[in-house]
Amino acid sequence: MQPQMVIIIENTLTAMALRSLLQDMVPGVDILCYNSMESFRNASSLRMVHYFVSPTILFRHSEELQPHLRRTIVVLEGDAPTFTQSGLRVIDATASEQHIARQIIEIHQAGHPSGHNAHPAYMECSSRVESMASTVQLSPRERDVLAYVVKGFINKEIAEALNISLATVVFHRNNISEKLKTRSIGRLTIYAVLNNIVSLSDI
Repeated sequence: MQPQMVIIIENTLTAMALRSLLQDMVPGVDILCYNSMESFRNASSLRMVHYFVSPTILFRHSEELQPHLRRTIVVLEGDAPTFTQSGLRVIDATASEQHIARQIIEIHQAGHPSGHNAHPAYMECSSRVESMASTVQLSPRERDVLAYVVKGFINKEIAEALNISLATVVFHRNNISEKLKTRSIGRLTIYAVLNNIVSLSDI
């Protein structure tokens, strides 16, 4: 049985958008969506790795979510300093795909449990994310191009920075997408960070 992440948010559009991003960034993990805590309770599982919840859900069901706070991420719609300052882990659902990818990487790196207390489903999910770092190897030039891509450079800028032709940049980008089987900037960002092609401070 695959590890699962659950999204409990009243706003269906926000939930579906986040689910789409997570499915692309964390392949092999089931992403389940619910619009209330009541509907989630009827389908709860021991394989839950992360809980993505709205502020309203967190406030209304804080006691129930308390045991899972280490694995709970509050999904905001815009900036909310109060949540950030409280120490809760947050994601701004209105941010760009790349920024959300960065937030997810930061949460993964900061909250990775270790030792015998680690949740088996979390460890399985973590190994799936980290396997992206070893299953595909890019050439040195492809790594150079990917670094510029995830930093937000366009093809022309990449060509100028690397002193190569525009056609060569397009060629390398196509090779990268073929090898990684994605054109998603979120997943490309995760691969680049996990492989030390870029650091979080670069994006």
